[in-house]
Amino acid sequence: MKRWTFFLAFVVFVVFAAQLIGIPAPAHAAKTLKVGIVDAFSGGAAPMGIDNLNGFKMAIQAINAKGGVNGTKIEFVTRDDKFKPDVSLAMAKELVMKEGVDILLGTISSASTLAVSDFAKKEKIPFFVTGAKSEKITGEKGHRYIFQIDDNTYMSGKASAQVLAKKPYVKYWIMGDDMEYGHAITSAVWNNLKALKPNVQLIGETWYKVGEPDFGPYISQIMSAKPDCVILGCAGASIIGFMKAAKATGMNKTIPMYLHTAIDHTILLPNGLDSPEGMIGSAHYLFHYPETPENKAFVAEYRKLYNKFPTMPAFYGHTAGQFIIKALEKLGGKFDKEKFVDALEGMVLENTAAGRLEMRACDHQVLLPTFVGITKKVPEYKDFLIGVDIVAVSPKDGVRSCEEIKKLRAAAK
Repeated sequence: MKRWTFFLAFVVFVVFAAQLIGIPAPAHAAKTLKVGIVDAFSGGAAPMGIDNLNGFKMAIQAINAKGGVNGTKIEFVTRDDKFKPDVSLAMAKELVMKEGVDILLGTISSASTLAVSDFAKKEKIPFFVTGAKSEKITGEKGHRYIFQIDDNTYMSGKASAQVLAKKPYVKYWIMGDDMEYGHAITSAVWNNLKALKPNVQLIGETWYKVGEPDFGPYISQIMSAKPDCVILGCAGASIIGFMKAAKATGMNKTIPMYLHTAIDHTILLPNGLDSPEGMIGSAHYLFHYPETPENKAFVAEYRKLYNKFPTMPAFYGHTAGQFIIKALEKLGGKFDKEKFVDALEGMVLENTAAGRLEMRACDHQVLLPTFVGITKKVPEYKDFLIGVDIVAVSPKDGVRSCEEIKKLRAAAK
């Protein structure tokens, strides 16, 4: 009995002494890495959130089937934020404080992302953004713990402006959701287009409330003004609604329109053959382009699991999973969040379905190619339109320089 008492006293002494002299705690040695996913799984934006989750599950299930990363399995729990910033933040806090997740992932709404980002920064929780697109996320409000897997508005705007600048259009109209994303994407396109082609003119703007069900009056106003082209900043459910209205009114046959994501399968599938032909759109992943072995393999596996073609959100979810897996592999399967962040900086995924992807060290933005094309019916796909006449803009031609990022962040302090 005395020996047992002595042993317990010795253990207590060792633990106390370690704390007193500041011996660091060991890395996360658990057999699971827990990811908390906050996204829109109901409402108009749900198709994007669900596809994103499907892509992530595809990557995680594949590695777990092999025993995990050095024996460490990756598990995840989800929360529906209903596309609302206050709900997103509440769910993120719950996942960290109650569920004990190691990593946060998701959010389609830019406002939601920025709210969760502030929380992740404070709590030092790695946060992978897989849907929201505001350039503020990794720009002026970027920090050590935020990682943007999808595109940001500046990237898409700058790349698409290079294609639009070669068109004969001079008179433009801007129309979009009166929210962070709508203003950010249209500003990025317009400002870069103006720099490339100074003679372009902005003859009008239209901003409608989020959730607007009737686009008829807005379309009539624009058609009466007769611009050469319209730059659209639709988001979430309004994308589907506007494209349906554009087809019904014949706007797509009289006025050229640019809409980021117009050629994404997530957007084209719901309206099927009722989607408007001739819209200019951009995307950073297409299931039918490029026709590489890697993309064909990704499409085949995704279709096998979910019986449908992968979308841009599905690709982002899968890519997030791949970055998490590779970073954990680099750490030998043991999760230490600071070492995990260090491992991700500058990390490259070779031979993905969209080509080589780099997590840029200076801002934690994944460098993505931009594919710009035109919506069209083609014989190969009888139930929906796809993007054709694709122009590929390289990642380096669509991003701000690291020096610009530093200046933005310095100015924001």
